[in-house]
Amino acid sequence: MAHPKRRQSKMRTAKRRTHDKAATPTLAKCSNCGAWHVYHTICPECGYYRGQLAIEQEEA
Repeated sequence: MAHPKRRQSKMRTAKRRTHDKAATPTLAKCSNCGAWHVYHTICPECGYYRGQLAIEQEEA
């Protein structure tokens, strides 16, 4: 394996890590209740996914 002869500078390390940030998830508006939810997931408010009931929500 290769062994580095010199220590990498902080700037070189930071330049390499510029794309390693966390991306914000894409949000979608529920077609049933209008609440915002994470894209490609079941709506936590009403339990619908793409216009169909996916999970039953118990009334509180």
